Amino acid sequence: MSNVVIIPARGGSKRIPRKNLKFFLGKPIIAYSIKAALEANIFDEVMVSTDDVEIAEIAKKYGASVPFLRSTKNSDDYATTYDVINEVINCYKERQREFDYTCCLYPTAPFVSPEQLIKAFNLLKKDNTDGVLTVTPYSYPIQRSLSLDETNFIKMNSQEHLKTRSQDLKESYHDVGQFYFYKTKRYLEKKSIFNMRCKPIILSEMEAQDIDNEVDWQLAELKYKLIKSN
Repeated sequence: MSNVVIIPARGGSKRIPRKNLKFFLGKPIIAYSIKAALEANIFDEVMVSTDDVEIAEIAKKYGASVPFLRSTKNSDDYATTYDVINEVINCYKERQREFDYTCCLYPTAPFVSPEQLIKAFNLLKKDNTDGVLTVTPYSYPIQRSLSLDETNFIKMNSQEHLKTRSQDLKESYHDVGQFYFYKTKRYLEKKSIFNMRCKPIILSEMEAQDIDNEVDWQLAELKYKLIKSN
């Protein structure tokens, strides 16, 4: 049984320039993902997939492997996560290395802990599970969501729940984009984690934060400091 964790970190981030190397509370944000993966001690290979020489050097400094650089084709805005993972797995195959399990761990995921990765791996080893991903509950029932009609008036998306009490509505979750852990063969067959039989790692709102702009970044740092102080 062999495991690889792939940290996809291209150099061309748009909304936050050089996002994957930006300092998060004193060190490059990618260092947190590398540290969590190494400390989990469940991976045969902790690698960073990048097209960027500076990212590669920083990744190696913090203990990750960068055995090859990402292709130009899979370094633009249109490359999917599947494209990147597939390329990495094939590059390893050419080097006579294959992995039973693959974890895609994002470089801007400072909340991920070694314990979460270990928990995910233990879930994944169950026979009927193809993948594991991190999710968090929506903060407000999506059955009570609103939209605007063609004349810009508000309408309720699920009119049948107009009078339903919030506590009677089924809880819904969304992917927080921290990591996906899956059986390699099944992922390559299905091409999406959402086409597979997956189990959740359920996180609180405090443990998850999209980081797409400077405000998000500041919120993430505040949450991180609160978690550590408690």
